[in-house]
Amino acid sequence: MARLNINPTRMEMTRLKKQLKTATRGHKLLKDKLDELMKQFLEIVKENKRLREEAEGVLERAYKSFIIARAVMSEEYMGEALMMPKQSVAVDVGKKNIMSVDVPVFYFKKEGNQNDIYPYGLAFTSGELDSAMEAFSAAMEPLLSLAQSEKSAQLLAQEIEKTRRRVNALENVMIPNYQETIKYISQKLEENDRASTTRLMKVKDMIAKKAIEERRKRNLENQGA
Repeated sequence: MARLNINPTRMEMTRLKKQLKTATRGHKLLKDKLDELMKQFLEIVKENKRLREEAEGVLERAYKSFIIARAVMSEEYMGEALMMPKQSVAVDVGKKNIMSVDVPVFYFKKEGNQNDIYPYGLAFTSGELDSAMEAFSAAMEPLLSLAQSEKSAQLLAQEIEKTRRRVNALENVMIPNYQETIKYISQKLEENDRASTTRLMKVKDMIAKKAIEERRKRNLENQGA
């Protein structure tokens, strides 16, 4: 804790008390925000794990089928079979707000023939290539959802770190400094009040003594007359 370098006056103490109240309220709000961010982050991480497992499972099946298809088909014929796709994909990017953090939302769209994913005739191709095409097509949406989830987790992690630094700064620096300074000013004001009271008592004693001396002097003068 470090005391702020300010004049120990009542005006400064009143100002610091207002700042302390604001900092304490801000600390509570940021702490609540941090807790909610952590809750949202953990939910996204959990969903991210599920999506990753789903995407990896689909891709694993797709690559296995594709490897087998390459083994039974010539590279030249496979290249010709996959040269002209009947479908294409597009992604629209939106956003949603999670605790003041804008995270992306990806919308997956298929363009072209929705009912036919095979860019070749089925008569002269391997069944494993068909399985690979189906698996790759099925993997697109889980992969897109995974990308959305991972980006959301990254943005939330950055906001969590930023919010945690603010909470720590308020909790360990600003609020203790305000409290220490208010305590110091309060002690100084009490010392000043005691010193003023002491001076007033001394002045009162001096006035009383002077009045007694003057009264005694008048009495003596009256007796002499």
